[in-house]
Amino acid sequence: MRKNPLPLLVLTFLLLAPYAGAYPLFVLKVICFALFACAFNLLIGYGGLLSFGHAAMFGGAGYIAAHALKHWSITPELGLIVGTLTGALLGGTMGILAIRRQGIYFSMITLALAQMLYFVMLQAPFTGGEDGLQGVPRGKLLGVLPLDNDFVLYYVVLTIATAAVLLLWRVVSSPFGAVLHAIKENESRAASLGYNVERFKLVAFVISAAVAGLAGSLKVLVLGFETLSDVHWSMSGTVILMTLVGGLGTRWGPMLGALIIVALETKLGDIGHVLASLTNIDAFLKLGESVTVVTGILFVVTVLFFRNGIAGAVASLWRLIGRPRIDGRLRSTERGPA
Repeated sequence: MRKNPLPLLVLTFLLLAPYAGAYPLFVLKVICFALFACAFNLLIGYGGLLSFGHAAMFGGAGYIAAHALKHWSITPELGLIVGTLTGALLGGTMGILAIRRQGIYFSMITLALAQMLYFVMLQAPFTGGEDGLQGVPRGKLLGVLPLDNDFVLYYVVLTIATAAVLLLWRVVSSPFGAVLHAIKENESRAASLGYNVERFKLVAFVISAAVAGLAGSLKVLVLGFETLSDVHWSMSGTVILMTLVGGLGTRWGPMLGALIIVALETKLGDIGHVLASLTNIDAFLKLGESVTVVTGILFVVTVLFFRNGIAGAVASLWRLIGRPRIDGRLRSTERGPA
């Protein structure tokens, strides 16, 4: 079996992206959403828990981190820690209230709790209401690294996000991850073997929420603002779409899904202009206004033809290519004499 070169290729691309002409802030936005999708994938891909309320942890942590950075004048590293702890706290609270329910009931409880937080953020005096929190300072990491420099910020965020993703992969590969997978496959059997199913699911929910909070805090640090769109239920739908399109329960799928969805949302208009100039078809100029239509078509195609997402399809193709070939003479020898 050939060794998969994808991890090395991805890491090489990310390290060289700022020098290859890629816009650093765009790549950082993709990285933040990729981390958010990986956190969500831990819950649904390995735990089988479909949460419609993960926007609460992502946006809620972003608001608290933004407020702390702007009004408390704390350092960036403390702001990230505050945001991560906020995500864990929100996840623990939501998990305690929802974890005893299963299926659609669990999903609806998380959605209801997330919408409650949305209206709190809309009315709270420190959030800025519909205007959000603007002008969040980046400061200096550890008092040394100036994050106002986009290149310095890029490699700092890349390092933190990479460490967080490796942590999630370690959780998945640990005995805890094996039990979580067993609960997803057959919860009753896992309980009959003596595992405290609710506790395992709650811990997974808190870990996922904490990493989602870190992703939201990093996004605030990158963009310098926080708005209500990050705590709205549509953000939960977006991360679900990223995970399903990329590949549910795969390591690279959520990252690939985040790249595709963010690129469609931000670059589809540019693609339309390029296609219009190449084909002289003016209809392509309105392609940027049809983002929801394109993402909807992409979702339907993925569900119909790529049951394991795009990453799952690529992995299957790679395994097929890497399968050792046996020539006709060796096959005939293995069969023995006729």
